[in-house]
Amino acid sequence: MEEHLNDIRKYTANVNENAVAAIVKYCGIALRNTDSALVAVTDRSELQTVRDGFATKKLGLGPEAADAAIKAVVEKMAGVPRKSRVTFYYLLAEASGTLDKLA
Repeated sequence: MEEHLNDIRKYTANVNENAVAAIVKYCGIALRNTDSALVAVTDRSELQTVRDGFATKKLGLGPEAADAAIKAVVEKMAGVPRKSRVTFYYLLAEASGTLDKLA
């Protein structure tokens, strides 16, 4: 958990630990595999999965709002080659103003 918190703190100062815990729980077993623990932003189908899964089902975003928030996160994490799924999801919730749906 601490590694996720430290990674998120690279992008935002006030991290909601309950929201991070909820994301870790949501991701579950996927975080055990290095490949599935990362978000491949250059893969269009990966971003569609993020949009249709986490952004829509967990955060309740519509397609346009989800796409806008995903774009904001991709830009924010632009210099990072290996993007943590937990960090990506946290920043997505933050960018869309839906962190309260996690905590």
